[in-house]
Amino acid sequence: MDSSSFDLIIIGAGPGGYVCAFRAQQLGLKVALVEKRSALGGTCLNVGCIPSKALLHTSEQFAWAKHHAAASGIKLGSVEADLPTMLKKKDAVVAKLTGGVALLAKGRKIPTFTGTASFISPTEIEVTGDAAPSPRRLTAKNFVIATGSAPVELPFMKFDGETVVSSDHAIAFTEVPKNLVVVGGGAIGLELGSVWSRLGSNVTVVEFLPKIVATYDDDIVRNFSRLLQKQGLKIEVNAKVTGFSKGVLAAERGEEKLSFPADKVLVSVGRRPFTDGLGLDRAGVQLDDKQRVKVDAHLRTNVPHIWALGDVVAGPMLAHKAEEDGVAVAEWLAGKAGHINWDIVPAIVYTDPEVASVGLGEDAAKAAGRAVNVGRFNFAANGRAISADATDGFVKIIADAKTDRILGAQILGKGAGEMISEVVTHMEYGGSAEDLARTIHAHPTMSEAIKEAALAVSKSAIHAL
Repeated sequence: MDSSSFDLIIIGAGPGGYVCAFRAQQLGLKVALVEKRSALGGTCLNVGCIPSKALLHTSEQFAWAKHHAAASGIKLGSVEADLPTMLKKKDAVVAKLTGGVALLAKGRKIPTFTGTASFISPTEIEVTGDAAPSPRRLTAKNFVIATGSAPVELPFMKFDGETVVSSDHAIAFTEVPKNLVVVGGGAIGLELGSVWSRLGSNVTVVEFLPKIVATYDDDIVRNFSRLLQKQGLKIEVNAKVTGFSKGVLAAERGEEKLSFPADKVLVSVGRRPFTDGLGLDRAGVQLDDKQRVKVDAHLRTNVPHIWALGDVVAGPMLAHKAEEDGVAVAEWLAGKAGHINWDIVPAIVYTDPEVASVGLGEDAAKAAGRAVNVGRFNFAANGRAISADATDGFVKIIADAKTDRILGAQILGKGAGEMISEVVTHMEYGGSAEDLARTIHAHPTMSEAIKEAALAVSKSAIHAL
């Protein structure tokens, strides 16, 4: 096999793509990666999950120092935000992680071609923009499409990168905007809205639907909204954006006309599968009615040797879901029994407090006519939470009324994103609420609230009436 021919070529080196490459190499395949960015890691590492979490952490520390340190007996004097240093730290975190992925690829002897890939035929791609003086042709026995997603634009309010921006731009504002309007009350908008609110921006979230984070239960959202508003975010629901002109965002709620001053408008209304320029028609690969790559239950397209995963296929657009897709595809390609359970992909909003969920919520279960028992426990009754000033929120466990099998969970609270994994693990093995309730939890820990919520499913909570 020559240097331009491979067992597997993966187009896109985000979490799904590079993980698929690494696993396939472990299983003995000759693999190559094609990535349009100069750094590996895709949206997640470069302009998404990682830089936003760096800013969330830094701004959370700043807000605590400014508003809560004194109450804990810590005298700091004047507390000021140094935005250039915050951005520099964020960039250093990104560089460390993307560099780490590059080192792993090099250590595994996986060649990476930097450029934009386009299918010439079902077995050959052309890479444009690579260091080669002319477009490079590569052939493979198998291909994986892992090109991720891109922010959705509003047709009447295109991104200009200055005033109307996407999340890509909102992680790199060089000044704190006086007035920031976030269009869309999902995870990305709320996270970045929280960052800039903590740093001094007047933030208004404008959501078209009746509630923010619409996939969560009503009681979670009510409490979450209250906490965000207490922190200073303004939340406008049932509001349809109609335009932006001269520093004012226009919207309407029924017959009511709304207007919001905005130095910056962050449009965060979702993401779309990114297949631009891939030449899928030349490969014969079909798309579904939502322009996602159409795949079967094993992530195989209608062309048997071409696979697709992550954000370009149906399912939640989450990095950890893409990673699991990548491992499974590599194992299927190698003739092994790859496994992924798309029913228990956790989702997290990394605000403070965090919101996390897995599986079926209470509202969705009841809407579907499922008979369920629900256990709930407030962090206000948890010793570690009281000690750490983290009493906001609660845990909910949803279990089948007949079998007691856990169907889902939702958590509003400090560190909810870490705690949800415990419920995911029990669900993976078909665990019941009783199984979770009988699992020993160290004391004092926030996770004891999960145990108590599981006990509450059978009305057996120890530290609540």
